[in-house]
Amino acid sequence: MSFASLGLCTPILEAVANQGYETPSPIQAQAIPAVLEGRDVMAAAQTGTGKTAGFTLPILERLSKGPIVRANQVRALVLTPTRELAAQVGENVATYSKKLPLSSAVVFGGVKINPQMMRMRKGADVLVATPGRLLDLIGQNAVKFNQLEVLVLDEADRMLDMGFIRDIKKILALLPAKRQNLLFSATFSEEIRELARELTNNPVEISVTPRNSTAKTVQQWIYPTDKKKKPALLTKLIQEKKWHQALVFTRTKHGANRLAKYLEERDITAAAIHGNKSQGARTKALANFKTGEIRILVATDIAARGIDIDQLPQVVNFDLPNVAEDYVHRIGRTGRAGAEGHAVSLVCADEIKELNAIEQLIQQHLERKDVMGFVPTNALPNSLPIKPLKAKKPKKPKKPKEAAESNTEKRTEKRSDNRSNQPKRNSGPRKGNAPKQGDNKPRNADGQQRKRSGNGNGKNSRNSDVKPRGQKPNQRGRKPSSKNVNRSKNTAAQAS
Repeated sequence: MSFASLGLCTPILEAVANQGYETPSPIQAQAIPAVLEGRDVMAAAQTGTGKTAGFTLPILERLSKGPIVRANQVRALVLTPTRELAAQVGENVATYSKKLPLSSAVVFGGVKINPQMMRMRKGADVLVATPGRLLDLIGQNAVKFNQLEVLVLDEADRMLDMGFIRDIKKILALLPAKRQNLLFSATFSEEIRELARELTNNPVEISVTPRNSTAKTVQQWIYPTDKKKKPALLTKLIQEKKWHQALVFTRTKHGANRLAKYLEERDITAAAIHGNKSQGARTKALANFKTGEIRILVATDIAARGIDIDQLPQVVNFDLPNVAEDYVHRIGRTGRAGAEGHAVSLVCADEIKELNAIEQLIQQHLERKDVMGFVPTNALPNSLPIKPLKAKKPKKPKKPKEAAESNTEKRTEKRSDNRSNQPKRNSGPRKGNAPKQGDNKPRNADGQQRKRSGNGNGKNSRNSDVKPRGQKPNQRGRKPSSKNVNRSKNTAAQAS
């Protein structure tokens, strides 16, 4: 099968050929015809299998035959979870549309908003955006959706993991009801499927690989070692194996900074990329890594799905991720487009729980290799046996609103009937002048409430108008203490 057989126009075919692609990947072969037909699509495939081109190429084909975009309008909207992924998708759109009369734009946070507002005055056939910055532009009336034809949620599961569900729903409420919806992701969780059921209309489901599986082109193994020895072990591997380009993942931002500094001190060019870095610094580090000016790029999981580098040979897990699914996305940065890649993990004894979760997820034990001089003092425990993954039980369908209301009314009536049938407490007549239960007010011998006399100022003090003989009011028979006498003498002395 060739790209020409999929129904793409000549300008797009030429742009694809210039990138060195001759035959479509499995995800592209199935997704492109469905998108060209105008169908809603749910597509799941491993990272690095060409999902971006799977929706970019057919969208450009459809938009090339439509009307000219107006000011501030958008014809196709692509939502991505990270800035790096937005920039990557924007580059692909610009590359494949070079010979088409179409315009594209990329907007994300971390940079000034005014240039993006100025850009959107011309409108954009394809707008690639992160949810937060898009809402900012919508609030400034810089983006409108009267001409919107296609919506794409790229890496939708990652957007939910990062807490974008509210922003996504706000954006969906502003879009026209009649549109084509495309969901592309490495994995489809149950939450994503629930969102897709609400969003799409009779979608075409495409899944070319098992869920949460790793590419066969990626060789994986681990080096057991102590936590304190990890930086030195990484340095040894880089120098002895002559790694000219490696993407290293750490768990924290501070850990990424420390590791990059450690490598720089040993004459290994390195840079860190994470959420605390400015967008300019992140873009510069990524560009220098792609061109080979720096050998090692140290990143947190924010970059796990936003870095697309041709022929990236090496991925290193300096720290294992807390979430097992992130391991799949990390090592998906290598072994892309059929190329061979290597994924190495440095694992200490404290990370056995994370290791077991990863091996259970990918349904295989990772090979262990010892390095002389770095054998751990605290031995890494043996992995747990692999158990078959259990299919999650489908959630029970929610009851219709009317049925739920009727059930609530029935429960309320039942409770009221039970209360009416129960005997009332203390319902019998009180004998004599016995006080009510819980009434602790003082009473006389005959049961009547005792009254307190007032002092004319609204204060209820007992016999407040009677002054004891030989004493001033409010002293109540107490003799003045020697301290008070001395204090009064001192006060008088100061006043004089």
